[in-house]
Amino acid sequence: MIKLTKTVEYALISINYIEKNAENKPIPSKLISSHFSIPEDLLAKILQKLAKSGILKSVQGSYGGYKLNNSTNDINLIDFIELLEGPVGIVDCTVDKGCSLLNYCNIRKPIRLINNNIRIVLEKTALSDITKGI
Repeated sequence: MIKLTKTVEYALISINYIEKNAENKPIPSKLISSHFSIPEDLLAKILQKLAKSGILKSVQGSYGGYKLNNSTNDINLIDFIELLEGPVGIVDCTVDKGCSLLNYCNIRKPIRLINNNIRIVLEKTALSDITKGI
């Protein structure tokens, strides 16, 4: 099964919520956490990573929280996922050349083609496609 990790899922949920509710005010991670029943510590780490990467802006203080730093139109899904989770691949050999079957594998080429097609779709998909609903 190919699926997004919880980290990516929580990050997308958070960005969507921030974009729709911020009204130029920072949204506290605790508010997002309680609204969607996301573990608070995990969400805080995810949002901090997004702030360090420049996707979000962290605002300190009693009225602090997170705001979008850039338009979600400017960020594609492949970069977003790889920022959080590393290289996207449907099987290990598409991202790691350490497979013991690499020299004998009879599905490597078709799998690589599928993986490349998935990457192309993710490259063409902006975060705004997710947050605004294509």
